[in-house]
Amino acid sequence: MKNLILSILISITLFSCGPSTKIVKTWMEPGASVTQSAGNKTLVIALVKDEVSRRVIEDALVKRFTGSAVASYSLLFPDMLKEANEELLNKKLTEGKYSHVLIMRLADVEKETSYVPGTTSVVYGGYGRYYGYGAGFYSSPGYYSTSKNYFVETTVYSVNPNKLLWTGTTKTVDPSKINKAVNEIADVVSDKMKKEGFLK
Repeated sequence: MKNLILSILISITLFSCGPSTKIVKTWMEPGASVTQSAGNKTLVIALVKDEVSRRVIEDALVKRFTGSAVASYSLLFPDMLKEANEELLNKKLTEGKYSHVLIMRLADVEKETSYVPGTTSVVYGGYGRYYGYGAGFYSSPGYYSTSKNYFVETTVYSVNPNKLLWTGTTKTVDPSKINKAVNEIADVVSDKMKKEGFLK
């Protein structure tokens, strides 16, 4: 019995500490791939309003594309992103001899309400079976819980030709810290790319 309880506690602990980010959907151009080499240079762009968050996100993604990616904050300053000047972006891509562009953006935020049922536990004891049975009931009421789901879209384009090669959407539930959430998203996305044979 003790071993069973211990196993359940371990399972609950592992589940509660597990990542809160999952891939919802992906699409890949058949046969497309990006090899992490000097010949393939990727500009990483995080489309977020906060500059600090942008740097955190881009740095996390660059780490997953070792030796072949550059964070856009070193080239495209905040006012440049606000203008969304495609001509300027193309100029920077040409000057830097980039072969690919990775863009990450927050696609949607949804609230989800779920009902958590109450629990009833029984403790046998006292004077006689019926007394012990009746007095040993302990209940906690059910309640509604609301969580926020953040959907982040990551896309990869080739520069020449300008073509969508890979896109994926992740769902993160109630992120508590941006660094943790960003690293989870970067891990999930890069792992999926590798499993699909897109990132080599």
